[in-house]
Amino acid sequence: MNREILRLAIPNIISNLSIPLLSLVDVALMGHLDSAEYILTIGFGVMIFNFVYWGFGFLRMGTTGFTAQEFGRQDKKECLLILGRALLIAMVGALLLIALKTPLLKLSLLLIGTTPEVNAYVTDYFNIRILAAPATISLFAFTGWFFGMQNARIPMILTITVNLLNIGFSYWFVRVAGMTSGGVALGTLIAQYCGLILALAFFYKNYRHMLPFWDRLDLFDIGKMKKFLMANSDIFIRTLCLMFAFSFFKVQSGKEGIILGSANIILFEFIMLSAYGIDGFSFAAESVVGKYFGAGDAGNFRNAIRVSFQWGIGISIVLVFSFYFFGKEILQILTDNQEVINAAVPFMGWLIIAPIIHAVPFIWDGVYIGVTASKAMRNTMLLSTFLFFLPAYYLFHNVMGNHALWLALTLLMLARGISQTILAKHIVFNRLKS
Repeated sequence: MNREILRLAIPNIISNLSIPLLSLVDVALMGHLDSAEYILTIGFGVMIFNFVYWGFGFLRMGTTGFTAQEFGRQDKKECLLILGRALLIAMVGALLLIALKTPLLKLSLLLIGTTPEVNAYVTDYFNIRILAAPATISLFAFTGWFFGMQNARIPMILTITVNLLNIGFSYWFVRVAGMTSGGVALGTLIAQYCGLILALAFFYKNYRHMLPFWDRLDLFDIGKMKKFLMANSDIFIRTLCLMFAFSFFKVQSGKEGIILGSANIILFEFIMLSAYGIDGFSFAAESVVGKYFGAGDAGNFRNAIRVSFQWGIGISIVLVFSFYFFGKEILQILTDNQEVINAAVPFMGWLIIAPIIHAVPFIWDGVYIGVTASKAMRNTMLLSTFLFFLPAYYLFHNVMGNHALWLALTLLMLARGISQTILAKHIVFNRLKS
């Protein structure tokens, strides 16, 4: 089981770590320009598209869970149709986003409530990056499907290629062409469409033998489409709550002032780094747990969950020590603004404990997705957001200041992990007994 988990997790970790690396490079490109406002700009720009695009992250997660179960049942026709349904939803959603881009931008700027200068930079970023919607959302569907087919190598190649292209294009547009936030967005736009072309090429090369199983009429099977949409709507709400919490953190950070807000944005990138590292084993759990759940193999099902937790917690311990010993040095790589560095140092403690606290809910997410227990994921996220995250911030902000933001984020993850653990006996293990 260790070998099977690692076969999927290691490519996931490699590809996942390239995602925050991209974000870190974007922050570094802005962090070495002549104003800290550029750091806030990229923070807010990423925040908006986390909402816009990650809201469709249900396509990645839901597609993995459903595909893995059908893979376990060896139903090639249904595996292919799941991809078709996911891509159909992706294209409809992307076109709606582009059609609604003006009201989306106005609402985003209203919620951010920052300076006119930052608003102008964010607008430039938004108007370019929104055009990547068809490619970005379709890649969610392809990535989830490849994972469900127990293939982590293709998503790894896709993610690394897209992010390296993104870094290269963004660097050229900012450093050579002299652009600012718009250059970063343009780099992302080009890289995403390159990634979509590559995904189609991988599908044709590796899975074209499944095309004879395609049935256009079954694609629109009402019962299966409803089941797919219902499960994905729960994941959508869960993801929306998580993005709300992360976005709330960034917006409130901006209200702490340019320097302290920029410090929070940089430290938050460390949070995302740990999340993507641990998520390698969460993604592996989605695939392996889903496969054995679909096959009805209770022994390997339980073993997959146990091994996923062991590896996830293990990597979180490595991250804790890395942040403890090298955190300040990484800060100096991301920005040469000494005021921002000095403002970040007092909050490093929250960062150091984050990986251990975050590991439990992240791995449970993978398990719950594998068994398509989406309603429980939704409910634990709603509880954690509205009974712990928001009350903690508003109760303690006047006393603790910026520390209240970090306390709220920590309690959010603690509440998620504890509630998912409590529900697991009924929601997860009792669904497939020995």
